[in-house]
Amino acid sequence: MSVQNDVKAVTLLLGASPSEVISFRARIRGINYVATASAGTILLEDGAGTDLLSLVTPAAVGSHDVVLPDQGILFKDEVNCTLTNVTAVTIFYS
Repeated sequence: MSVQNDVKAVTLLLGASPSEVISFRARIRGINYVATASAGTILLEDGAGTDLLSLVTPAAVGSHDVVLPDQGILFKDEVNCTLTNVTAVTIFYS
């Protein structure tokens, strides 16, 4: 049987980025974001600038979910997030 970890969440609002959203080793499990009427991006970096996930968001106002397959993405140092034309992002991690 596999080990289960508690899933936690953190929310970042546009204007607060670029920002360190998780200051320790974490595994990203999923993302929810609110897009604006303009196309945008969500950039997640590990520590000092190693891009691990870059999402292009649609030019359509609304909330969208991104489920990461299998074990998600491991950020070995910390999770930094930069938002462009995205109102808010909630990152689910363990």
